[in-house]
Amino acid sequence: GYRVSLQGNFFGRNHTYITFAEYNPRKHIKLDPPLNIQSNVTASKCQIWWSVPWYLVEILQYELQYKEYSMSWEIALNKTPPSSLPQIEIEATELRSGIAYIARVRCKVSENEDSYHSQWSEWSQTTVFQRPGVPKLSEKILNTRIMQFLFIPLSFGTLLYLFWNCKLSSRWQKASSALTFPRQLLSFSHSITCTMGILR
Repeated sequence: GYRVSLQGNFFGRNHTYITFAEYNPRKHIKLDPPLNIQSNVTASKCQIWWSVPWYLVEILQYELQYKEYSMSWEIALNKTPPSSLPQIEIEATELRSGIAYIARVRCKVSENEDSYHSQWSEWSQTTVFQRPGVPKLSEKILNTRIMQFLFIPLSFGTLLYLFWNCKLSSRWQKASSALTFPRQLLSFSHSITCTMGILR
């Protein structure tokens, strides 16, 4: 380790102040932020990945922040990858459809690492992603109600049409019967008249 001290001249006299009696640089590391953060969104999830030096991959841990693009970082959501791999997934159910999101990531040496210790790096550059738009529940309900409103009058109109046709058909049959009966009666009377004329 090292001994770190601060020297100064105050009022013409030199003074030495001990800042760290034993300073170990391995325990006071601040890493550069991750690079090349990228994202890809599917119907079920959003995948985000980034780059770090290959020799640090196994000893780092990460923290991801994401939020709606128009919101402040102060209300961003934090997410920790389950492993040391420089990638993470966000389930689609955690995202609102049709809304743009922005994410960033930072890193530090893992708490499980005994040889090194570091503070969080600065935040990386950002990546923007958006879940594909899907019909909202309210829209589905609205469409269903519209279909119901259309179905009821159409059904009523069809029934009314069938009923009216049946009624007209019934009246026509009755009218046909009424016209046939006088003709049959007239024919019968004519037959009787002819028979009586022969008998005479």
